[in-house]
Amino acid sequence: MSLTIHIHYTGAGGSARRFAEEMTASGTADAIRHEPGNLGYDYYLPLEDPETVLLIDSWRDQAALDAHHASPMMARIAAMRERYDLHMRVERFVSDEAVPSDESFLRR
Repeated sequence: MSLTIHIHYTGAGGSARRFAEEMTASGTADAIRHEPGNLGYDYYLPLEDPETVLLIDSWRDQAALDAHHASPMMARIAAMRERYDLHMRVERFVSDEAVPSDESFLRR
């Protein structure tokens, strides 16, 4: 059962975007992508809200996410969020393998 977390980072004056740019340029985002159990870690910019950045973060299971949260990297990320004065809204999704595939609705 995989987990997907949506974190909406909101700040003022472009601070959320600068945070995401620093996470990428510093190699932190890439380091997270290489952590055991990480299935995806990507930032997106909502078209209707220039002060928010959406992080979509996916993990193999809760144990992998817990290990990420316990890593020293989290202290650095928390300090960066504080420095950019970001506020967060979080949504959590759990996969349900019992649900039939939506493949027939996808255009490839």
